[in-house]
Amino acid sequence: QVQLVESGGGLVQPGGSLRLSCAASGNIFGIDAMGWYRQAPGQQRELVATKTNGGSPSYADSVKGRFTISRDNAKNTMYLQMNDLKVEDTAVYYCHARQWGISRWGQGTQVTVSS
Repeated sequence: QVQLVESGGGLVQPGGSLRLSCAASGNIFGIDAMGWYRQAPGQQRELVATKTNGGSPSYADSVKGRFTISRDNAKNTMYLQMNDLKVEDTAVYYCHARQWGISRWGQGTQVTVSS
């Protein structure tokens, strides 16, 4: 199965930007969708952005116009560009892949937006 490792999280001020990376390794075949989810303490895990193979990206309403998902197939890496960050964006962000219909998750990376 594929292994997913997130990086790029950290502390940023409101209005700032951050780019998260998700590196895929191991067996990378059979993946037809990848995306980003996030979970704040005491909250449900929610979808942030997804992209299926051959499809257009989809975004949660709360991040539309601010976040951009992209993939570099040559590097087996997915990115989440996060602009105009808000305090409400504070969460652990998880990389997700659907591999042969099974969900694969990274370990998560903490994003904290605070002044």
